[in-house]
Amino acid sequence: MSTAILNLYPALADVSPALTALGPEGHSMTVPDHTELFSEGQPCQGFPLVLRGEVRVARRASDGRHLELYRVVPGELCLVSSASLFRSQALSAHGVSTRETELVMISPATFAQWLDTPAFRNLVLGLFAERMADLTSLIDAVAFQKLDQRLANALVGRGQDLHLSHQTLADELGTVREMVTRLLRRFEREGWLTLGREHIHILNSQALRAQASGG
Repeated sequence: MSTAILNLYPALADVSPALTALGPEGHSMTVPDHTELFSEGQPCQGFPLVLRGEVRVARRASDGRHLELYRVVPGELCLVSSASLFRSQALSAHGVSTRETELVMISPATFAQWLDTPAFRNLVLGLFAERMADLTSLIDAVAFQKLDQRLANALVGRGQDLHLSHQTLADELGTVREMVTRLLRRFEREGWLTLGREHIHILNSQALRAQASGG
């Protein structure tokens, strides 16, 4: 198991305690899709290392809507968990598996010890810089882009056939399903795509890209 983790996270090669010395803590666990791994407003119970699958990190509004911040895939780290452990504060978002996911949950105490290793500390600090750029782009999109632009941007680059629901898109965009459905039907009338049950077939990617850029 430690070899598989090191292949994805080579910065852990010199951490202390070593992966092989963690005992049960270093064992992976597998969770089904739609499993909540950590909750907004709660203390961080562990630092996730994703080996397989994906974790969607989002904030929940008072009206029940969700705004996706980012996704954690194998080899990547979770900014929200890192920030919570750094500052010993409650988590600012929640994390849910989007498919069957295998991961290792590192305890807060071990995470703190690992930060003494320069390679791991640099990895975490680099994560803050990368995610900050991502979140800045997200803030710009939410604050300055129209929803139709954001929806078009969410559709391009995902292939010609998208197997996802209108609610899934609404969750990604932090809006309500009805608004997404209305815009998708407008895109369909324009001849850019066709709609089916939890299926979107892209007909004109160029037009969607133009819409995404505000053209």
